[in-house]
Amino acid sequence: MSGESGGSLLLEEMTISRGAGPVVRNVSLEIRRGEVTALLGPNGAGKSSLVLAVGGVLRAETGRVLLDGKDLCGKRPERIRQAGIAIVPEGRRLLRELTVADNLDVACYALPRGQAKVGREHALEMFPELVKRLDIRAGSMSGGEQQMLVLAQALVSQPRFIFVDELSLGLAPVVVKRLVPTLRTVAESGVGVLLIEQFAPVALGVSNHAYVMDRGRVQFSGMAAELSENPDLLHSSYLLAGAG
Repeated sequence: MSGESGGSLLLEEMTISRGAGPVVRNVSLEIRRGEVTALLGPNGAGKSSLVLAVGGVLRAETGRVLLDGKDLCGKRPERIRQAGIAIVPEGRRLLRELTVADNLDVACYALPRGQAKVGREHALEMFPELVKRLDIRAGSMSGGEQQMLVLAQALVSQPRFIFVDELSLGLAPVVVKRLVPTLRTVAESGVGVLLIEQFAPVALGVSNHAYVMDRGRVQFSGMAAELSENPDLLHSSYLLAGAG
């Protein structure tokens, strides 16, 4: 891969250790603007560790995160955000005692006033369900509403790339059906979306490209449609739930 592609975010030869040893081993990915890329794999595959390293929360032992030819690997989280990369970690991390409006304001704190206003309006257009909930305490909302809010928080900065980790975790299928197409809309606006999922059906229908990780390594790289149409590839990567 080359770091000169202005339309892509390139992860090159990333190795990350946690505890006893490596959990990500020489992983390379390309996330293209205007597309949804799926990163699939079972629990413990290393997907979340990779996301946290890109976001500056974990330090990679080796590798590069290339954007516009510049290596962001090892930079602080605020520097990553300023470069245009938004991370939505698993677990719906909100300021639960604050209102929806307050949570959005916190996400805007480093933005110029005009940009914050535009970004906030854009995020609420994507999730109009939140408009009537602005004065509600975030922790009192349903899991689906909370997921909308964390996505809205990421979108207020109008990022160039957004990583969404385990979108479907703990959500009812009807909620997932509402949220997943939103990522396609975000991508069509020119954003590069990486959707990290354990369950293949959630991601493949909305994705252009797909990677499968297992035991810290990439086991498949190709078109999402190819993976979706070939259950054997899913079975071979231990995605039995996705291949059913």
